[in-house]
Amino acid sequence: MITDWQFYAVAIPAVVLMGLSKSGFGAGFGALAVPLMALAIPVPQAAAIMLPLLAIMDAMGLMALVRQADWRLLRLLLPAGLLGTVVGTVLFGVLSAKIVAAVVGGITLLFLAIRLALPPRADAPPPPRWLGFVLGVTSGFTSFVAHAGGPPVSFYVLPMRLAPVVFTATMAVLFAVINASKWAPYAWLGLIDTTNLATSLALAPFAPLGVWLGLRFVQRVNPTWFYRLFYAGMAATGCKLLWDGLA
Repeated sequence: MITDWQFYAVAIPAVVLMGLSKSGFGAGFGALAVPLMALAIPVPQAAAIMLPLLAIMDAMGLMALVRQADWRLLRLLLPAGLLGTVVGTVLFGVLSAKIVAAVVGGITLLFLAIRLALPPRADAPPPPRWLGFVLGVTSGFTSFVAHAGGPPVSFYVLPMRLAPVVFTATMAVLFAVINASKWAPYAWLGLIDTTNLATSLALAPFAPLGVWLGLRFVQRVNPTWFYRLFYAGMAATGCKLLWDGLA
């Protein structure tokens, strides 16, 4: 497994951050996990190491939240997200990690700018379903290449102003299914190997820690501050990914 202490100096905070995101608390920051790990290792390897840890987090999130999910919304987003993973599999060897990071970062900041400049009104109709499908595909793609699927689909779901627990539960189910679908393509692409799995095992204790901490806060946080925190996470994620892509 990886033994460089500098890797673990960024990997441990990244895993805890992803765990917090999986619980819904600080949800917008989860997409920072792979870029943080990529400070020490290549992006594909960071994504491969994170995948088994996501399985642990997803299991915890589902046990705590699955009953609160919006299944009507998931019937639209799940097929779209899985289609996005197929696109990610096809393009993984074509697009460089820097290009993907720049695109995801740029899209995230664009979505955030539109949302802040044109905040949804209380009487506004829900976003069209075709937009949800397109953003669901985009989310599946960005989740496949960098575990950064949250920002695109959030642009569709956030205007619905779901209760924080419902929002968190819906995202938990969506990305649990998407993450489960990545195992076979990752293995086919040669990303599942003994080095990465051993490193994932070393980081495994920190995965439930982040989820546990987040679950203790998500049901207590005020909805207004919940969404403010999410927007802050989107801004930080977009800036970091765009910087990684253009640097």
